[in-house]
Amino acid sequence: MIHWESDFFMQKNSKEIVIALGGSIICPEEINTSYLRQFYFLIKKEIKKNYKFVIITGGGDVARNYQKSALIVNRVPNKERDWIGIYATYLNAHLLRAIFKKEAHPSIFNDRFKVKGFNGYPVIIGSGWSPGWSTDFVATQVAVDLNIEKIIILGKPDYVYTKDPTKNKDAQKIEEIKWDDYLKMIPSRWRPGMSMPVDPVAARLAKKEKREVVVADGKNLPNIKKILRNKKFKGSRLYF
Repeated sequence: MIHWESDFFMQKNSKEIVIALGGSIICPEEINTSYLRQFYFLIKKEIKKNYKFVIITGGGDVARNYQKSALIVNRVPNKERDWIGIYATYLNAHLLRAIFKKEAHPSIFNDRFKVKGFNGYPVIIGSGWSPGWSTDFVATQVAVDLNIEKIIILGKPDYVYTKDPTKNKDAQKIEEIKWDDYLKMIPSRWRPGMSMPVDPVAARLAKKEKREVVVADGKNLPNIKKILRNKKFKGSRLYF
């Protein structure tokens, strides 16, 4: 468990947060309405403390299952498989946009520069954008474009690990790691359906733009509050 005391948490816009919310948290096998209710009330409470959020939804297993099915039937090119994944993120984004009806910007952030600021709304909901761009990348690019310093990636992994913990019992969690070292651990190219704490296109952008990212378990809502409060939390910090 680490205590994040990075200077970047003390920036002027420290109460503006970009969250990449994994699709498999929203819909592991079926839509997790209990979780979404708790997540909604957590965000509402933070809004009352003057926090603002850009929430980018992933496609998760829904996207991967559709992509896999297309590939089984025919040789579907990567670009088309990416579009399948993007439309899965649209569905999740519209779900959250409906849940945050009163709080959220009326437009789904589904294209770069479509939404240029909060415009009086405390929440912006976004989805995937274009083939070759993961939602991790979208979250990072949004942070750069809107000058937001905090990026939190909430998915299945509770930490970055030395190996895939679902396949390797000897995998060890990593609490802090520099982008250069992280990039050596992962594949260099993006492919549709790729599942890892931070994918390569997002990692390279975060390194280039000098952004720090927290990776944490999306299901652990009390832990998310600790991250926002700059308290000791369970998760990994990736930095430049």
